[in-house]
Amino acid sequence: MEIITKSCEETYQVAFDYAKTLKGGDVVLLDGEMGAGKTAFAKGVAKGLGITDEITSPTYAYLNDYDGVLYHYDCYRLSSGEDAEALGLTDYFYLKGVCLIEWAQNIKDVLPKVVKVVKIEKIDENTRKITL
Repeated sequence: MEIITKSCEETYQVAFDYAKTLKGGDVVLLDGEMGAGKTAFAKGVAKGLGITDEITSPTYAYLNDYDGVLYHYDCYRLSSGEDAEALGLTDYFYLKGVCLIEWAQNIKDVLPKVVKVVKIEKIDENTRKITL
């Protein structure tokens, strides 16, 4: 399914609605270039899962754990799946929370066999094409 959004708020709403389709143990890869809206999408998913904490990009922490309900990864600075394993990041794939992974291509060799993919393409400053 492809959805065109015209603002950050619309992207957030798509993510909020998408969260209702997720269940514990789902691993979702957020695919998109820098600035495409992956973190905005993560914020909408978090709200849709009932999380009220402020959602920030885990760029330097690699992983933010929101009470075991949501695990939000940023693998931009990782160079391999081996790095993710060494940091214990792969352990979260098999817990009861939803995993949202930005820059998953950097750890593709250790991802579970079954994942969901959300592709966010930046059309212009405000417009995004989201493929679910």
